[in-house]
Amino acid sequence: MSKNGRPDRIVVVGGGAGGLQLVRALGERFGKEADVILVDRSPTHVWKPLFHEVATGALDADLDEVSYRYHGKHWGYHYVRGTLEDIDRKNHEIILEPLVDEEGHKISDQERLRYDYLVLALGSVANDFNTPGVRENCLFLDSRAQADRFREHLFDACASASRTMIAQPGMEKPVRVTVIGAGATGVELSAELYNTAIELGNFGLEKFGANCMQVTLVEAAPRILAPLPEFMAEDAHTVLQRLGVDIKTNTMVVEAGEGFIKTKDGQTIESDIQLWAAGVKAPDFLSKVEGLEVARSNQIIVKPTLQSTTDDRIFAMGDCCSCKLPEAERPVPPRAQAAHQMADTVFENIVRLRKGEPLKDFAYRDYGTLLSLSRFAAIGDLSLSGKKNVGKRVVKGRIARFFYNSLYRLHLLAIHGWVKGSAVLAAAMAHSMLRPKVKLY
Repeated sequence: MSKNGRPDRIVVVGGGAGGLQLVRALGERFGKEADVILVDRSPTHVWKPLFHEVATGALDADLDEVSYRYHGKHWGYHYVRGTLEDIDRKNHEIILEPLVDEEGHKISDQERLRYDYLVLALGSVANDFNTPGVRENCLFLDSRAQADRFREHLFDACASASRTMIAQPGMEKPVRVTVIGAGATGVELSAELYNTAIELGNFGLEKFGANCMQVTLVEAAPRILAPLPEFMAEDAHTVLQRLGVDIKTNTMVVEAGEGFIKTKDGQTIESDIQLWAAGVKAPDFLSKVEGLEVARSNQIIVKPTLQSTTDDRIFAMGDCCSCKLPEAERPVPPRAQAAHQMADTVFENIVRLRKGEPLKDFAYRDYGTLLSLSRFAAIGDLSLSGKKNVGKRVVKGRIARFFYNSLYRLHLLAIHGWVKGSAVLAAAMAHSMLRPKVKLY
C-alpha cells in the first residue's frame, strides 16, 4: 500500500517476451492487492524471435497472437494501449503519446499514468546507424505490423513474377530480395524465403518455385553470424549457398535508395524488396529521459538488481537495458533467454521491495544458441548448466529442431501457465495439420 493509502501501482511498459511473463506473474501474485498495469502500443503479443516466420507466411500470427486484454483478465492485470513518450520521475508518472488510428485520427489525448514501481521492457528496434535512405527505402522486422507489411510486399512480388512467366513463356523473372545484416534474423529469414517460394508453387502460383527467388545477404563483418560460434556460421553459410543465397561479407552499406543499395566498395545491388536487419538499439527517446543513465545504444544502464542507476523505483530489463555484471567482459546480450531470466529477477525484487527485504542480484545463465534454417537445417550450441564454456554440446538435425521448437513451447508455458499453455500447444499442433503451410493472405 502506498503512503497516501492508495494501492501500490506496478506499471510494466512493453509486452514482449519478458514483459508479458513478468506482468502475468505480478498479476497472479498482486492482482487483488495492487494495481498491475501493462502498457503496450499493440493490443496483441507475438513472440518477436518468430517475426521472420510471420514475414514469410510460415507462421500465422492471427492464430498465435495473445490478446493483452483477455490475458490480463485471466491473470489479474490491466492493459492500457499506448506508446511511452516520457517519464516524469519527480511525480512518479509516465507520459503516453496521444493515441491515433491507422488513418491518423486521434483516439485519445496525451495521458499520464502514475506508478509506484515502473518496469521498462521496451525491447529493441533496428539500428540503421544513420545510413542515408534506409528509413525511407527499407523494410524492418521490429513489430507484427512490419512483418505483415513485408509479407504483403513479398507475396505481391511473387504473384507479379508468376503472371509474367505465364504470359511470357521462357521469360525468367526472379523475385529479388536483399537482406542487410547476417545476424540470426537475417540468416533465418533468408532460408525461410526459399521455403516460401517452394510452398507458393505448391499452393497455386504456377511457374513459381525456389529458382524464382533470388536472395542477397549483405554483411559488414568478415563472416555471417558474427556473435555466434564459428561452426554455426560455417554450417549456415553452406546451407544458404546451397539454397542459392548470394552472401556478401565484408560489405558495408552506405546508402539505400528505392530499389537499390550502394556499398562502400562501390557496388550497386538492385532488388524488389530490401530488408534492414543490421544491428539493434533501444528506442531513441530513452536517451532523452531526464535523469536516466543510458549507454551508447540508448539502453538504460542498470545495477545488478536491474534497477536503474539513478532511480530505485525504475527497473529495466531485456533488450532496452544495459546490464554489465561483476567480472563480466560485456553486458548481458539482448536475447530472449536473457529477457525471460530478467523477468524472474525483477519479479522477485519487486516482491522483496514491498516486504522491505534486501534485493537479489541478477545472474545470467547462457543456455546456448539455436538457429533454424527453415525446413533445410537446424543448428545449436547448448549448455544444460547455463555456465560459460561448461558442458557445451553441439546439436544438429532433428535434435536441434526439437530444441528450437521447444523454445517457443516454453515461452507459451511461461505466459499462459502449464494448464492453458498445454492446451494452446495441443490446439496449435492440431491446427498445423489442417491449415496451409504458408499464410497466403
